[in-house]
Amino acid sequence: MADTLIPDDLLALLRSVDTPTVCNAIEVAQGRRGFNRFTRGTMQHSKPGDPPIVGFARTARIAGLAPPNEPAEVIRARRMAYFRSMAGGTGPTAAVVEDVDYPNCIAGWWGEVHVAVHKGLGLAGAVTNGVMRDLDVIDAGFPVLAGSIGVSHGFVHVVDIGTPVSIMGMRVAQDELIHADRHGALVIPVDVLPDLKQAIETVIANEAIVLGPAREPGFDIDKLEAAWARFEAART
Repeated sequence: MADTLIPDDLLALLRSVDTPTVCNAIEVAQGRRGFNRFTRGTMQHSKPGDPPIVGFARTARIAGLAPPNEPAEVIRARRMAYFRSMAGGTGPTAAVVEDVDYPNCIAGWWGEVHVAVHKGLGLAGAVTNGVMRDLDVIDAGFPVLAGSIGVSHGFVHVVDIGTPVSIMGMRVAQDELIHADRHGALVIPVDVLPDLKQAIETVIANEAIVLGPAREPGFDIDKLEAAWARFEAART
């Protein structure tokens, strides 16, 4: 999917709207309710209010609860292979890294050093079920959406690279397009891309049917009933 080009206007729009809006828009594009390729539960965001993460996934799995049982030179070589993989792909890209120790993760892979490194390699942000730390000193402009916040790096090491991962109930393959913010993350199916811009605009317009009257002076139950009837007729 990394060969799929995102039109500039769609990419700009995706970077300006929240992930719940994109989730609703995918259902509009598909013409039905029931889209379910998203994270479950409450996650932690490194910089709430930052623009969303939009990018093609560069995937890997890590562990850190126990020491690795492979030779040190193998672990070192795999870490460099990890960085080469993270630097690859067609942009925009985002790191999607599963900690296999979940829900007992302790390894703060996403701290000051790795945020700086991944940002320097050109990635747009990171999504993980694992741990982030160093929140007061990590570089701006690289959001991290994580399963938890912690203090230790444990015995952190890369387990594998480029394989499908599972993040809080969301399965992601290498090069799939993700959208993530403080609410959670989702995978954008490739087949909705041609219709996604219009679908997002439809979601925003439909919600305005209720939001406009609700925020005006004199709003009451009669005006709600009239607005909600129009809203129900318009939405998916």
